[in-house]
Amino acid sequence: MTDIINGLGRATAYGALGVVLLVLGIFLIDALTPGKLGRQIWEERNRNASVLLSSALLGIGGIVFTSIWTTYEDFGKGLASTAAFGLLGLVMMAVAFLVVDLVTPGKLGATLVEREPHPAVWVTASCNLAVSAIVSASIA
Repeated sequence: MTDIINGLGRATAYGALGVVLLVLGIFLIDALTPGKLGRQIWEERNRNASVLLSSALLGIGGIVFTSIWTTYEDFGKGLASTAAFGLLGLVMMAVAFLVVDLVTPGKLGATLVEREPHPAVWVTASCNLAVSAIVSASIA
């Protein structure tokens, strides 16, 4: 019974940290794109914004998963590792977004919140997932 209670405590701590990192990811994407992201997705039903945010959330989720999976035996190290690598993933996604914005015509953020589907969203989403895969691989 002690193992179950201990496991529930760990799961709660990791889960809370994961939610914090996901919320930070939402704020990050919102900061990189014009307008309010929530309005773009829920009110305007913007597919571009939805794909972009989804890729960032999946990427952060992958990083959190990998960090927990590889450090589960040492709880304190696992929490610290999850926070550090999750934040690194967010920073690297932002840097990748800014680099793609630099090397492509126009303003990427504005392109990604256009109502018309745009191929740039797939490039940016792929970049988010690639960055998260790279960060995840560096954990193991």
